[in-house]
Amino acid sequence: MKHTLMTSAAMALAAAALWGTTGTAQHFAPAATSAYWVGALRLLVASGFFAVFVAWQQRGHGFASVQLRAVAGWIAVAGGCMAAYNLTFFAGVKATGVATGTALAIGSGPIWAGVLQTVVSRTPPPAAWWLGTLLAIAGAVLLVSGNSTGQPIDPLGVVLCLLAGLSYATYTLISKKLVAQVAPAVITLWTFTVAAAIAVPVAALVSGPFSSNEAGWVVVSYLGLVTTGVAYLLFSQALRHLSGATGVTLALAEPATAFVLAIVVVGERPQWGAFVGLGLLLTGLGFVLWTESRGSQRSIELDDDAPAGTRATGCGS
Repeated sequence: MKHTLMTSAAMALAAAALWGTTGTAQHFAPAATSAYWVGALRLLVASGFFAVFVAWQQRGHGFASVQLRAVAGWIAVAGGCMAAYNLTFFAGVKATGVATGTALAIGSGPIWAGVLQTVVSRTPPPAAWWLGTLLAIAGAVLLVSGNSTGQPIDPLGVVLCLLAGLSYATYTLISKKLVAQVAPAVITLWTFTVAAAIAVPVAALVSGPFSSNEAGWVVVSYLGLVTTGVAYLLFSQALRHLSGATGVTLALAEPATAFVLAIVVVGERPQWGAFVGLGLLLTGLGFVLWTESRGSQRSIELDDDAPAGTRATGCGS
């Protein structure tokens, strides 16, 4: 069980690492490329990626199933949350600046997840989880604030970034429930198909027709195939054995990857506070993983002590 937990955590961290390459990839996109279109098209490209993957995985068995039809409503909600995340995040970042917007959206996600898990499932994360999460959030904020340009804070932008964090947390908690019933790749396919169906028309309405050069298409393709397709495939698989709240917190590893790439690839020279933030972030993530491991071990012990015939099936939080 511990091996399974660590494998799932590694998948979630790998997904976060891929998400962390998003900013570096966008650095090479033409300046005139609409951020709304980038967000929408990466969903569309990812949807195509998942379709090919599921077709190969199921080898002619089809995408539909009794289980899938039973959760279609939740898939629609998850897709709506993913579309809302992309649209509110890019709009919020545009209004508040990259540093502030990223800190608000990524930092608020775990808090939203902990609150939602407490209210909906009535299983609040333990105090140790909150401590690790707050340490990780503080570290992430220090990491991204080093790139602040002093742009004035836009109240609407702040609200949009907080909504992005809420949308992402809601998507994760719903996905956690869905992947327990249907194959993660199938869930991800239909979720991102719904998200793309919502986001593409909105991008067209807000930004007009998409226009870019070859470099722009290369960036969009990379974002769709790697930072969205492969990353969310890993993340959805990881949620089978991680709690939703922990999954959202592990996503905070994203700014750590972006931080390293900014130094190695872009050539940035961050201030010392960013390195302190990196230390806090890694410490917080380690604390969250330790807490998750303790919770899983306690569940196994309780399950072993249960009378025969009453033991729980499956694993994960």
